[in-house]
Amino acid sequence: MFQGLTEKLSAVFGRLGKGGRLTEADIDAALQEVKRALLEADVNFKVVKNFIARVREKAVGVEILKGLNPSHQVVKIVFDELTLLLGEKNEKIVYSPKKPTIILLAGLQGSGKTTTAAKLAYVLRKNDKKNPVLVACDIYRPAAIKQLQVLGNQLTIPVFTMPEGTRPVEIAETSIKHALENDYDVVIVDTAGRLHIDEQMMIEVREIKDKLNPHEILLVVDSMTGQDAVNSAKSFNEMLEISGIVLTKLDGDARGGAAISIREVTGKPIKFIGTGEKPSALESFYPDRLAQRILGMGDVLTLIEKAEEHITEESAKAMTEKMLAADFNFNDFLDQLSMIKKMGPLDQLLSMIPGFSTAIPQISEISFENKQFKRFEAIILSMTKQERENPDLIDGSRRKRIATGSANTVQDVNGLLKSFGQMRQMMKQMGNPTKRSRLKKLFTGR
Repeated sequence: MFQGLTEKLSAVFGRLGKGGRLTEADIDAALQEVKRALLEADVNFKVVKNFIARVREKAVGVEILKGLNPSHQVVKIVFDELTLLLGEKNEKIVYSPKKPTIILLAGLQGSGKTTTAAKLAYVLRKNDKKNPVLVACDIYRPAAIKQLQVLGNQLTIPVFTMPEGTRPVEIAETSIKHALENDYDVVIVDTAGRLHIDEQMMIEVREIKDKLNPHEILLVVDSMTGQDAVNSAKSFNEMLEISGIVLTKLDGDARGGAAISIREVTGKPIKFIGTGEKPSALESFYPDRLAQRILGMGDVLTLIEKAEEHITEESAKAMTEKMLAADFNFNDFLDQLSMIKKMGPLDQLLSMIPGFSTAIPQISEISFENKQFKRFEAIILSMTKQERENPDLIDGSRRKRIATGSANTVQDVNGLLKSFGQMRQMMKQMGNPTKRSRLKKLFTGR
């Protein structure tokens, strides 16, 4: 989402001159470009104005820290202020000491509220070891209850419903009794939305809020809608006094202004961000990590967490040993592709690696929609067992057969073989004792 903004900010910081002190002219010129980049990214005007003022106040005349040039110093100041703007620290769900904890989800229709309810239940069960139940209170949108039931069934999370015609407030109230009787410690209530804020929707949500007295009121906001998302969040907060925000569709191609503005405008923390369709693609929000990604500094901690979630220590060590010994074949390559796919879209993973954010547009040979991965898989699976174990066997006639069997062209097969050969060559060069020792320590910790 922040690719365009990241590129522009990186260009601004790269143009700052070197020297022992930052002049006002340097700062003003850079901040004018930063301001323009933020406004083009659809960040709220007042938020940009205040942000630039704070950065300028800290940057003008500041002494350069030892080992830093002016651009590094400005990046540090911008990073600190951007982190503060986004919320400064990670805000978690506040659980009630008395069961059950009640979480009320509100938001406009189309924001991804029902899907978020299921994802939230999944994440709380997995990460916090909770036993949640979903409550279907959206009785108006066609198939909304069915959608929640399907999602609950897929994730093996129970969904509480009542007969057609039952009022939402009655469904919500009865669900608490149901939770107590069945030992559910978290109740997640999916309320009805509208295409825009209207009195009928707000009266109903307020009625449910007054009846349940929820411990958390989370507003689900579609970050793709830009400043409209910020404006609706402000209205919801004024009417409901929300406790936090869930930003959905942060994996989209919108400019990202809503994510940067919404904390400052509402005064409420962003608690979760939605980064994809999978149940696990609802992440706790860390302001400093998002600030790092926006500034092109990567997000190594999130990348490590994703790796730890999907790759066992044993498989990582075994793969490292194979790679360092240059004993790396297409079966191992297929395993690697599988690991990467589990961790998420490749462009998201690359954006977490320092220095890769601005390089993503140049990596044109790789499709970020997993099409390239699927092509690779089809080609490899069309090889014989012997060919996968010993790629050097693959001559011209075998390439034609593999291309036909995988519904690809010979050029596609040649491209994969070329890339694979370059990878093996690189691994062979890293196999000398000194480099091997350093790499082994890096990947295995020994």
